[in-house]
Amino acid sequence: MVYRMTIAGLERELPLCPISEELCIGAFVIFGDAPLTVACARELLKQAPEYDYLITAEAKGIPLAHEMARQHGDEKYFLARKRPKLYMQGVLEVRVQSITTAGEQLLYLDGADAAEMRGKRILLVDDVISTGESLHALEALVEKAGGIVCGRMAILAEGDAQRRKDIRYLEPLPLFDRAGNPLPAPEKEA
Repeated sequence: MVYRMTIAGLERELPLCPISEELCIGAFVIFGDAPLTVACARELLKQAPEYDYLITAEAKGIPLAHEMARQHGDEKYFLARKRPKLYMQGVLEVRVQSITTAGEQLLYLDGADAAEMRGKRILLVDDVISTGESLHALEALVEKAGGIVCGRMAILAEGDAQRRKDIRYLEPLPLFDRAGNPLPAPEKEA
């Protein structure tokens, strides 16, 4: 089963993947899809607030953040890692629970990146926002570093994330029943 949708003017088919006995999600993966990554970055930048740096979480947001930074002329963007690396010093960490990853995860930020982020406007970007937990973890890292979250952006908002007024996104992504039928969209918050 697949879900067909238009994203940044491009048609794509998203495989439907079960996450429980009753529920499926549309698997959106931009890895390896250069035309889609370029188009999504361009469209998100049209909506982006003024910022000093972008940050995303490893791994699916990396191509998007890279392409947004490239198109915007940024010399640097930040990455929250799933594991600390040997070269990272003074590491900051936060816990996260993602809908697409089993169990609790940690996200790590290099201390040098944290120092550079202090007092700067930081734009959070991701491919899909669903529960908002990854986004919340990124926000916590930025705040620990002394940065100022100036916006939250994603290519797709899934399920209840569509109701949030603090997120800018290109397209809504419904949740699906096990037969592949889209579930009703959540009501917008007043």
